[in-house]
Amino acid sequence: MFLVDDILLSPIKLLVWMGKKIDEIVEKEFSDEGLIKEKLMQLQLRFEMDEMDEEEYNSQEKALLDRLEAIRKAKEKEVQG
Repeated sequence: MFLVDDILLSPIKLLVWMGKKIDEIVEKEFSDEGLIKEKLMQLQLRFEMDEMDEEEYNSQEKALLDRLEAIRKAKEKEVQG
């Protein structure tokens, strides 16, 4: 009986496992300061090579800097309590 249950529930367990892994990857990407800094450098390079206008550059730069600040604040809160 348990073997049948395991076989029938394995697709659901696989989906749950995949969901957790995706969540871990997304969380890591959103909390990785190095990745944000790398994106900022890529953005600056694209701007300097005239691949985007100043308005688009400023908009994307602000979004990335806001994310970087949020990451740093979240890390400070973890350290404090």
